[in-house]
Amino acid sequence: MKDNKGLYPKLFTIVAPIAFQYMMSSLVSASDAFMLGFLDQDSLSASSLAGQIAFVYSLFFGAFVAGCGVLAAQYWGKKDQRTVEEVLAITMRYSLIIGALFSLAAALLPRQIMHIFTSDSRLISLGAVYLRTVAASYLLAGFSQAYFGIMKVCDRAGLSSLIGSLAVVLNIALNGCLIFGVGPFPEMGIAGAALATVITRGFECVFILFVIGMKKCPPLRLKLMLRSRTPLLHRDYIRYTLPLLLNQLGWGGGVTMYSVIMGHLGSDATAANSIAGIVRSIIASLCWGIASGVGIIIGGMLGRDEKEKAKKAGGSFVRFSIWIGAASGVVILALTPLLMRFITLAPQAQYYLKYMLFMAAYYIIGNSLNSTIISGIFPAGGDTRFGMICDIVTLWCVVVPMGMIAAFLLKLPVLAVAFILTLDEFVKIPAVYKHYMKYKWVSNITR
Repeated sequence: MKDNKGLYPKLFTIVAPIAFQYMMSSLVSASDAFMLGFLDQDSLSASSLAGQIAFVYSLFFGAFVAGCGVLAAQYWGKKDQRTVEEVLAITMRYSLIIGALFSLAAALLPRQIMHIFTSDSRLISLGAVYLRTVAASYLLAGFSQAYFGIMKVCDRAGLSSLIGSLAVVLNIALNGCLIFGVGPFPEMGIAGAALATVITRGFECVFILFVIGMKKCPPLRLKLMLRSRTPLLHRDYIRYTLPLLLNQLGWGGGVTMYSVIMGHLGSDATAANSIAGIVRSIIASLCWGIASGVGIIIGGMLGRDEKEKAKKAGGSFVRFSIWIGAASGVVILALTPLLMRFITLAPQAQYYLKYMLFMAAYYIIGNSLNSTIISGIFPAGGDTRFGMICDIVTLWCVVVPMGMIAAFLLKLPVLAVAFILTLDEFVKIPAVYKHYMKYKWVSNITR
């Protein structure tokens, strides 16, 4: 660490706003769960299951934004702003296309989608109402998330955090007004939570357009969005983004299967799993922010051909991620008694939640280490294939089959199934570290 003292102030300059934005986004899910929990447990469970569609969509735009970061970070380090603008245009093209498809599916096929996650007719009906109302938000999110990604690369992380945080405050306020019918607002229940999300996404897009007009971030070149000026750059984008997309879909599909498995174990298991996941996401915000910041810093070094410096920085960041993960686990343990006192669930769900939070406390250590290496260090040098293979094999060949066998064949208790579903991060650590030490990620990929 002594050799890299200058890294940490720079890392936290980038990480602080990114982590804050992640945390604020997680608070939206927390406010949805908290407020809908006051209505009834079925509304909480239905919104959690319907929210898996937004999660699946986030895997797509997450991959597009990550692919953008792989190229843009190195070109930004090289001070090639023109190419950065073209990378943004390519990213926006794919984000909006997929966003439109998800919006149409949620609007036209909400009940069919809910059938994937649960067989409970009450949860299907409530979830369908949520999906139909929230549908437009997916297209709007495609635009805003692509811009948030490029802002982080181009030294505007604070600006993206400001917009995202204001949107979260608006979303939480609208949740209260539209779910319960405060003042002049109608009482809409679960549909109110969905409508609040749509209005918030619209707010983000308007704010971003204002920022573009003020020339505070790279402009969106519509001609480049329709047709790339540099076919080789487009080919590079596909080359580095496709493995990230497959990785995201493989990992996210596995995580979604966790919800499917828990969703078929009853409303108590679903509600407890939902709350535990939200708490884990809020506390993990710092870990994910560090992974993003590490990728940007190391990508800039590699774009400038500072390979030895990048290698030393990588080692320092790996050690740091373990400490951050352990500290995050302690925070979850410290918060558990407080959460158990204030979250209202059925007695059985409360029992499940207590032990799921204990599991979250050790899970986050592996998550911190793996996210820093797989999502930060490896992609910074264009090494996007290994993470794809590692996550897909771990989830689909080990953890998901074990979870399904435990739940549906052996019919083990809910907490035993939940424990099995927290093993994925630790199963892959040996392979991840071995690949890291090969240093294939130390590469300048700019042309």
